[in-house]
Amino acid sequence: MQTLPQTQPVKKYIPLSFFVIFLGYLVFGLSENIKGPAIPQMQIDYGIDELQVGFLLAINSIGFLIACSFTGAFSSKAGIKLTSLLAFGMMALSGVFIYYSSNFAVFSVSYFIMYLGNGMLEIALAILAARIFTKNTGFMMNLSHFFYGLSSTAAPLMAAGLMGVTFFEGRELGWQGMYLLMLSLCIIPMIPAFFSTLPVDKTTSHERLPIKMFLKDRVAWFIIIILSFGVILELSIAGWLVNFLERSFQWSSTAASGMLSIFFLCFMVGRLLLGFVTDKIGFMISIIVFSGLAGITTILATLFGPSGVWLYAAAGFGIAPVYPTVMALIAKRYPTGLDAAITVTVTVMGIVVVISNLFLGALIEFFKRWFTSLLGAEMGLMRGFQAGFIFIGVCGVLCSVFSIILYRYLKKRNEVL
Repeated sequence: MQTLPQTQPVKKYIPLSFFVIFLGYLVFGLSENIKGPAIPQMQIDYGIDELQVGFLLAINSIGFLIACSFTGAFSSKAGIKLTSLLAFGMMALSGVFIYYSSNFAVFSVSYFIMYLGNGMLEIALAILAARIFTKNTGFMMNLSHFFYGLSSTAAPLMAAGLMGVTFFEGRELGWQGMYLLMLSLCIIPMIPAFFSTLPVDKTTSHERLPIKMFLKDRVAWFIIIILSFGVILELSIAGWLVNFLERSFQWSSTAASGMLSIFFLCFMVGRLLLGFVTDKIGFMISIIVFSGLAGITTILATLFGPSGVWLYAAAGFGIAPVYPTVMALIAKRYPTGLDAAITVTVTVMGIVVVISNLFLGALIEFFKRWFTSLLGAEMGLMRGFQAGFIFIGVCGVLCSVFSIILYRYLKKRNEVL
């Protein structure tokens, strides 16, 4: 497999390009994780059940998926700079659309637009980071994703706080106004992106790894499976935990949002500290250990009930390094096919996340109705959510299991990274 000549970025664009990456992950984390406190209020305002929430998250994942499918090719032609600017701009504009959404259908379209921007930003930041972080890749990838964890930690509490803010004759800002304010922050990273000279792809068309060759690589499919299970665990806890705590255990919105923030605090600390560990013990061993930890603690937290809720925080610590470590693995294994590898991996992962969102919503609704007929509405709702969170934990365990299989395969071929 050919390797791309390692060329150091020109000094003039290092500071601003770092700002683009770090600020980009900050606003990415905000946009992804303010939904936790907002979803219960969305359900009240629009009169939707858990299955419809799962449908909403699945539709949004489709928007993310569509963006991922074309962003790599678009950035190769138009440049990573324009791609980044469009992603930030689309996310900021979606906040306006969400604010003026008068019904669930219009809101779904507005949210879909936000996830188009999210998908473009996901690919743009991954490509940009892989081009710049050519040394200490595991640590630098985890450091950049630390900023995602930082904003994700603050996002639930900020969202819950802003939703209760009153203005003009005592009117509350509400969840729609909160989205408008939070997504308007996407304008900030547009400034360094506009003035920076971001690195371009130096790989010639002859050197570049074709997508067909990438898809024929067995390792590529293992990477996709591993990343998919890891992301399902991360995003599902972020999307459902507040709803679970509020409706099953009667926690207040502030307390439930605080618990989600603790999850992301551990998530943030994990990405800050475990990057060193990743470079020391290797990419594959890191994924095996930490995804297994995340899966097991999620299952235990669910089985223990209210007394075990704190274990969700441990799950945040465990799942934190999985995504950036997989990105580092891709960057090292496919240096001449980086854009294609990231695009295909994240796109297929997006398909799996769409399916999992639908399945998770349907699973919760199924067990809720089943146990309601046996134990009553209150207990049925709790059991429905618990079934969903056990599924989430199993995804973490499967991430570890497939990582073990891949590790053994790579070890036999002397290709362990």
